[in-house]
Amino acid sequence: MQALSFLVAFALCLLLCGMILPLLRRLKAGQEILSYVTEHSNKQGTPTMGGIAFILAITLVSSIFCSWQNRATAVAVAVFFAYGIVGFLDDFIKIRYKRNMGLHAYQKIIVQLAIAVLVAIFVYGDIAIGDKLRIPFTDKQVRIGFWIIPLVIFIYLACTNSVNLTDGIDGLATSTTICFMAGMIALLNRELTVLEGVGDTYAYKQTQDLITLCYISCGALVAFLLFNCNNAKVFMGDTGSLALGAMVACVAIFTRMSLFIPILGIMFVVSSVSVIMQVVYFKATKGKRIFLMAPFHHHLQKKQWSETRICVLYSVVTVFITLIFMCLGE
Repeated sequence: MQALSFLVAFALCLLLCGMILPLLRRLKAGQEILSYVTEHSNKQGTPTMGGIAFILAITLVSSIFCSWQNRATAVAVAVFFAYGIVGFLDDFIKIRYKRNMGLHAYQKIIVQLAIAVLVAIFVYGDIAIGDKLRIPFTDKQVRIGFWIIPLVIFIYLACTNSVNLTDGIDGLATSTTICFMAGMIALLNRELTVLEGVGDTYAYKQTQDLITLCYISCGALVAFLLFNCNNAKVFMGDTGSLALGAMVACVAIFTRMSLFIPILGIMFVVSSVSVIMQVVYFKATKGKRIFLMAPFHHHLQKKQWSETRICVLYSVVTVFITLIFMCLGE
């Protein structure tokens, strides 16, 4: 059934991409390229907001193959869709006014924060999630009480903005997220055996449903990658990147695997940390830089790495870390 959900999501997203792409072109929904990213000057005007295709595909297919009675799955899809709307508004303003600046930073943060607070309250009150966190590379879990709420809020803000920063070259955020979701499938399938052994039926069903959601996400994203890989016919835009960041956070948080995100999602972390390091160092040294350009994938571009090679690097690192988790968990 999960393999079928993958195939249906793939087919539907493929169809939606084929339908949406001509529409975006007619609407002249082209991406405004930053002037200082000289390597991307030839991408000026490439249709953006393509994330609409996989957002619709994942939402529709999950309504067929997932149980909406499972609160965690329903909330995950709702949050995924909500962050997609925030990204859509940001993209729409950019296109409408022909500028690279959409919503103001404070506007995006306020909305993102509001959604994250609501989800954090849900997490704290859900019996299958609660205040427990799994410790990576062990079978142990710890309780952190009320602190789960600020942690969940931080994770949503960090994931959505990290995936958004990673979406800087053709196919990078898409391919890295596919590998992250595939890694979660592998780890969560192993977790199912543990839950079945202890007889935790509620958590078992919830985890199984979230695994199906990961399959659906992978199917839709693989289809989208066919249009998004170098040279991209369409960009996902903030519409897609904010939604993907929310999905990454949801799947990990709702399975008590929040602490796995900075390890399995290390390449998302690299994007954010490289920007923070660059800004802090630039201000502290009055103009000096650590990287040729941040985020890190732009530094690699300045080093004459091809976009395809960078995507392969990010994907391989993510897959390699998943294999380490699997080996150490044996």
